[in-house]
Amino acid sequence: MKKIGFLSFGHWTPSPQSQARSAADVLLQSIDLAVAAEELGADGAYFRVHHFARQLASPFPLLAAVGAKTSRIEIGTAVIDMRYENPLYMIEDAGAADLIAGGRLQLGISRGSPEQVIDGWRYFGYQPAEGETDADMGRRHAEIFLDMLRGQGFAQPNPRPMFPNPPGLLRLEPHSEGLRERIWWGAGSNATAVWAAKLGMNLQSSTLKSDETGEAFHIQQAAQIRAYRAAWKEAGHTREPRVSVSRSIFALVDDRDRAYFGSGQEEDQIGFIDERTRAIFGRGYAAEPDKLIEQLKTDEAIAEADTLLLTVPNQLGVAYNAHVIESILTHVAPALGWR
Repeated sequence: MKKIGFLSFGHWTPSPQSQARSAADVLLQSIDLAVAAEELGADGAYFRVHHFARQLASPFPLLAAVGAKTSRIEIGTAVIDMRYENPLYMIEDAGAADLIAGGRLQLGISRGSPEQVIDGWRYFGYQPAEGETDADMGRRHAEIFLDMLRGQGFAQPNPRPMFPNPPGLLRLEPHSEGLRERIWWGAGSNATAVWAAKLGMNLQSSTLKSDETGEAFHIQQAAQIRAYRAAWKEAGHTREPRVSVSRSIFALVDDRDRAYFGSGQEEDQIGFIDERTRAIFGRGYAAEPDKLIEQLKTDEAIAEADTLLLTVPNQLGVAYNAHVIESILTHVAPALGWR
């Protein structure tokens, strides 16, 4: 059994071929798709965060709106770039959104990904400390965020406050109990997956990771997941961790599917996310349901994960993306034992 959700990058473009031509279109359609996915029986609605791009950026207003419009589905990010975040202000936003959603937030965070601009975090007022890289800064912000989520008081109260204070040091409010256990780290390497396990974060592993062995993507990703679980056990955490992978998967069940995604077999791709880091990008899947089932049986990383996020082509509109999700839930998931 697996939890199955969708992951939207939230693109928009003024092109007449797009169903999402503005930021307002993307935001409102994201809410509608989450509602539709819940009605179909999907388990999660997740959203990517990119800055300086015609894509979803500030996640918490959207997460709160989805939380207010739904009642069961998990609501998350994959991922928030912590290089851009004030972790204390983020605590307040996350706590409010989680309370609105009734404790359904699943926040994916990370040190970031290739950007639209050079060192975009500098424009947000952040700069690595002496001896730090920007990745170090992102991980430091994440550690502060995790520590503050525990809800312990740390700030000295004003002796003459505007409103009465509870006794002792003050914490950030609103505090949402249990959110600390629903934080995920988007790991691009084996080492950062192990680091996340030690800190007690769940693991999000996407369709991109450092090419560390030259093997097929799904084999490297499965090894990353196993290393993460071993580190989790060694750290002595008492709860079971969660692990998600994301994939582009399309069941070709009608002429629209074949027109959009029936052009041929996809393979892993090799690229560079910066001048030093060779990366491997995982293949997508698109085939008739019976063939698709056989292909997915061989994906070792999907087998290792408890959660699968289906990346959706949001510019094709809510109705078509609901169809994509329903096709997987109906024609593929039961045969693989995911349902």
